Amino acid sequence: MERPGDPWDRRVASGLAFLRRRLSGQYEVDEFGFDPELTGAVFHPLLRLLYRDWFRTEVTGLEHVPADGAGLVVGNHSGTVALDALILSAALHDKHPAHRYLRLLGADLVFRMPVVSELARKTGGTVACNPDAERLLGNGELVGVFPEGFKGVGKLYSDRYKLQRFGRGGFVSAALRTGTPIVPVAIVGGEEIYPMLADIKPLARLLKLPYFPVTPTFPWLGPLGMVPLPSKWLIEFCPPIPTAHLTDSADDPLVVFNLADQVRETIQQTLHQLLERRPDPFGP
Repeated sequence: MERPGDPWDRRVASGLAFLRRRLSGQYEVDEFGFDPELTGAVFHPLLRLLYRDWFRTEVTGLEHVPADGAGLVVGNHSGTVALDALILSAALHDKHPAHRYLRLLGADLVFRMPVVSELARKTGGTVACNPDAERLLGNGELVGVFPEGFKGVGKLYSDRYKLQRFGRGGFVSAALRTGTPIVPVAIVGGEEIYPMLADIKPLARLLKLPYFPVTPTFPWLGPLGMVPLPSKWLIEFCPPIPTAHLTDSADDPLVVFNLADQVRETIQQTLHQLLERRPDPFGP
């Protein structure tokens, strides 16, 4: 019969074994710097507290995410601080039957920031460029991209849940060249965590940032203003869009544009449906 202290003994032993592996270098990272053990043991538990308990996140449509092999997950971006990408990654890993890791593609700015860059690499991120995306997809990875970039994250609260321009469709070209299915995903909840009321552009230029946000709590409350508001999150994965039959059209601007527009429209319509399901942004 198990004694009451046994579970704690096992946790302590597991923690000590983890520390020994880290200190002795007995762990693996891939060519991009991804450290699955550190991600699963440290980063995802922290994000789990946010997506499960603080944001009360509901995830639907996971049957549309491939159980194995390559897939390109394309989502809407929002929130002033790009927590949506991290929440999506952790929730997908926890709730998907195959517990797949989502390899996020990030802006150049992310990888120019000393500490943030290292954390992004450790959790599986890399620069949002076609060569890296194609290498990951060619290796059978699940890749996540947010084509709105800073235009989506830095938009005003008055423009919430209105998708911004999708750039030049580079994500579509990467999917076409590798014959990878595109899985659109709509995320509701991120717009309310730091409602951006204004952008102080002169200060943003001075600090070399894409924007400098003013929210109901920041900068008025100092560090406390960085605490996200507890909005209710809904994440829905949409049916995949196949691309294997279009691999010869990766350089055709018309095909790329039409496919990017199809993805964008799918996400926008799904956002409308999710907002109807969630009339109260801060409900249960």
